[in-house]
Amino acid sequence: MPPILAERLAERVDAIVGVDTHTDTHTAAVVSPVGSVLAELTVAATTDGVAALLAWAHQHTDGLGSGRRVWALDSARSHGVGLLRALRAVDETVLEAPKPTATARRRGGKSDSLDAVQAARAVLAANHAATPRADGDREALRILHVCRRHYTDTRTATVNLFKSLILTADDDLRDELRGRTTDQQVRHAAHLADDAASKDSTLERLRRSQLATLAAQILDLNRMLAANLAQIRALVTAMCPALLGQPGIGPVTAAVALIAWSHHGRVRSEAAFAALAGVSPVPASSGRTVRHRLNRGGDRTLNSAIHTIAKSRQRCHQPTKDYIARRTAEGRTPREITRSIKRYIARQIWRTIQGAS
Repeated sequence: MPPILAERLAERVDAIVGVDTHTDTHTAAVVSPVGSVLAELTVAATTDGVAALLAWAHQHTDGLGSGRRVWALDSARSHGVGLLRALRAVDETVLEAPKPTATARRRGGKSDSLDAVQAARAVLAANHAATPRADGDREALRILHVCRRHYTDTRTATVNLFKSLILTADDDLRDELRGRTTDQQVRHAAHLADDAASKDSTLERLRRSQLATLAAQILDLNRMLAANLAQIRALVTAMCPALLGQPGIGPVTAAVALIAWSHHGRVRSEAAFAALAGVSPVPASSGRTVRHRLNRGGDRTLNSAIHTIAKSRQRCHQPTKDYIARRTAEGRTPREITRSIKRYIARQIWRTIQGAS
């Protein structure tokens, strides 16, 4: 479905059904295009509860004008994912409710009913009403990416512990591992359990057995990360192979971009994608100084991926190096140049995905 502009939403629908989703219950409110609350209901977050919610929504909206309605879901891709899938299965129009600001929440209070009404009114007031992210290959990429982050964090913590045990080891063991890279130390330590029993000291036996255990965990994580990367590469290649042909873009950064973009219609333009990525220019002018600064908002995971691409191009991409030299000669600061590069990368990514999908 094409994106719905906020200024046209009230004219295109007769009601907005806002839903505050939870693990056990969903609370809904039917709101008129001018923000009046027409009805409220709480149902169980089960198949029967969703069916009852759909019947209730029809009952309270079919008699309003042409019966046109949209759904505004809070937490659509977490607690509300079951409801989201049920609504999409019957061709209901579903929008993602913007998160209320802390100031608005403090001023208006909080309850399930209030949150449902707030979800509907937030969609009415939003500059752009986005559709929730899609399932399918995009969801598969998301699962692979969050698992990869977990594997990476776990491996880093395990390697740090492994190194700390080596640091306080006896001289013989430290001499065995001295001068080796981390990977070489891990491979060597994987066999330390074999000679642990021959040591007289309980401390030495324990240290070697624990180092062997940690080394085995690190090797397992290495294999899991390699398999994960292969799966991500295969999915990205199937979804948008042209993305991997761009300089500085690898399978992981391409996956992050595809996860954020999701599907046609969710991000209405390259400027919206830049804003989503937190790389749109923010005016920072004063007096005779006219400049822009880095954006600190948006999807920070996507922003980090674009930053990684930018740094890669600054090191290895000659056109980017030439651009930096030219802008530096014009008096631009490194941060301003980086902002411009990241904005260009966001534009290029959006056009590549749009053209290939």
